[in-house]
Amino acid sequence: MVKERARILVVGGGYVGMYTALRLQRKLKAELNRGEAEITVVTPDPYMTYQPFLPEAAAGSISPRHVVVPLRRVLHRCHVVVGEVTSIDHAVRTAAVSTLATADRGGSAELLGYDELVLAPGSVSRTLPVPGLAEYGIGFKTVEEAIGLRNHVIEQMDIASSTRDPALRDAALTFVFVGGGYAGVEALGELEDMARYTARYYHNLRPEDMKWILVEATDRILPEVGPEMGRYTVTQLRRRNIQVLLGTRLESCTDRVAVLSDGQRFPTRTLVWTAGVKPHPLIAATGLPRTDRGRLRCTAQLTVDGAEHAWAAGDAAAVPDVTAAEPGTETAPNAQHALRQARVLGDNIAHALRGEPLETYAHRYAGSVASLGLHKGVAQVYGRKLRGYPAWFMHRAYHLSRVPTVNRKARVLAEWTLAGLFKREIVSLGSLEHPRAEFELAAGGKPPHSPSDDPKG
Repeated sequence: MVKERARILVVGGGYVGMYTALRLQRKLKAELNRGEAEITVVTPDPYMTYQPFLPEAAAGSISPRHVVVPLRRVLHRCHVVVGEVTSIDHAVRTAAVSTLATADRGGSAELLGYDELVLAPGSVSRTLPVPGLAEYGIGFKTVEEAIGLRNHVIEQMDIASSTRDPALRDAALTFVFVGGGYAGVEALGELEDMARYTARYYHNLRPEDMKWILVEATDRILPEVGPEMGRYTVTQLRRRNIQVLLGTRLESCTDRVAVLSDGQRFPTRTLVWTAGVKPHPLIAATGLPRTDRGRLRCTAQLTVDGAEHAWAAGDAAAVPDVTAAEPGTETAPNAQHALRQARVLGDNIAHALRGEPLETYAHRYAGSVASLGLHKGVAQVYGRKLRGYPAWFMHRAYHLSRVPTVNRKARVLAEWTLAGLFKREIVSLGSLEHPRAEFELAAGGKPPHSPSDDPKG
């Protein structure tokens, strides 16, 4: 049993952070009741985002609030701190935490002590020094970006419908997605499906007027579902008049013109960047052992190699894959491994506090599923290949089973059921991003925000 108070600090509130804290709540229930342990979760947002549902949220199939899980509701035995860990001194076991309060008063970060450290800050978008990307690019990692992109796409259709300028109309109806992984393909598939449906409500727009382009630097897309399903996906996207440009890179996007490595130029007001992720910058500030790719070097027991009382899992951790035939293989940084690693991680921390042997993380990759729009998808699960409606149905069933809490499962299922009975919503609520604009104008302040002021609008 735990002999003295153990302070457990969980950095990050994503898959690994939330599920590890949830597991610790259950495994250390007696210790928490006796005051022998405390769990603190530091996270930039007070919710966990279930990212596989972001494309459907962008398409309007799921409400934004049902894609996120409030941490304070599920982690009722933990102390949730909304803020960011800026640095860690593991030698003295302290973390510098910047919160909304410290930022408001302009003070320095507060020091938070711990006995056991769980590093699960996740990843951030991996960008390249492409001219114009920072000014005009749109990411797709958060629920705010997903809903903002939905509003943006509908606003571009409004612009195209209300202008007589052919150049402006063409740029507004050109949508460029960079990156052929899950995020890029699913976001493109869902949004194109949504925009095709929305076009029927515009008297002067047709689906054929819109230009959807997927740019991928390698020679294949969706590598997780295998070469055959990747080729099938390319065929299906091209049948929907979506241009799939393989072996092509984005060279520049200045002045709202996407310039590609093959020489093609596309005037566009929409450039979505989904070209991979990289470990969170905090990992570099910890001083803990890292791999060449910047991920924390971990053991199969999910401890940080060479650092006692430090644990990690998920996107920021390089965990050995003990089920792989080839030595030195690491588990893929995806949700499937993150969820399972979190359970083992929580168990192992409880084992360590009680002086018990640690478990080894071993999970053979089951496969992948991807949605390409309503009733369309691809899947490769346990060696079996599915396409079309069966793959789409498996995609929904799998992720419904994995989304946290019964509350969210029921709400998502209810929304899917209602979506099958009623028509899609085609409303853009872009003004939500600038709610004070009208009042500022009425009060004599600056003019309300207009799309021309926003490089993404």
